[in-house]
Amino acid sequence: MSANKREEEIKEAEKKVTDTLAKIKNRLLVFSGKGGVGKSTVAANLAFAFAQKGLKIGLLDVDIHGPNLAKMLGVEDKKLDASPDGIKAVSVKNNLKLFSMSFLLQDPNMPVIWRGPMKMKAIQQFLGDVDWGELDWLIIDSPPGTGDEPLSVAQLIPATGAIIVTTPQEVSLMDSRKAVVFAIKLNLKILGIIENMSGMICPHCGKKIDLFKKGGGKRVAAELGVPFLGNIPIDPQIVISGDEGKPFIATQPDSEASKAFLKIVETLLK
Repeated sequence: MSANKREEEIKEAEKKVTDTLAKIKNRLLVFSGKGGVGKSTVAANLAFAFAQKGLKIGLLDVDIHGPNLAKMLGVEDKKLDASPDGIKAVSVKNNLKLFSMSFLLQDPNMPVIWRGPMKMKAIQQFLGDVDWGELDWLIIDSPPGTGDEPLSVAQLIPATGAIIVTTPQEVSLMDSRKAVVFAIKLNLKILGIIENMSGMICPHCGKKIDLFKKGGGKRVAAELGVPFLGNIPIDPQIVISGDEGKPFIATQPDSEASKAFLKIVETLLK
């Protein structure tokens, strides 16, 4: 391929992304300093909570190696359709769309063994080649950490704001501090920190138990001068709902965790 041809293709791909982003009012990057903090669970339930407000929501799963959102939202068996404007994002409900690497895998058990450049090209195509339509919010579930993939995601998808998900224990908080500094260096507007897995109510005695401590997320937010958005308590039903492909806040609207998600969305909309 000639250099001129390659340059034309790059410009065309960049134009497609620019055209897509022009139709999206707000872009929210959800990421974490480490894996295992429930980032995808938070992203999925925040997206559903936004959609319950009647807003047009897109959810983009850019975790190439661990695309879990289609399973968590019960649409992993849906097939992709094409439109004149590209591949159509999969409809979860009337005003909530999802696109994920999992829709492109013939076998869900097959790993994606790609180096960085291939992953970045795929993420670029998730924006430029996917027909998202007009959106009020695009929520991006980013890979964990502060390395190559989150860096490229942040650069490919200029975010209106970023949310950092942590758990209360110090091991997670150490990485959350790094995530905040990472966001600052990239000039991302940090909308706040969410403390996930923040205590639970014993289903037998009703006593509150702080399994992984509590309050660390709020303390880190205060230390670094960024907003604290709230605590999401542990609820065993969150696991069950995710495995069954049913959004937790839809199946358990009266739970403390669901109320916490809705309160966070109210804060973000303000």
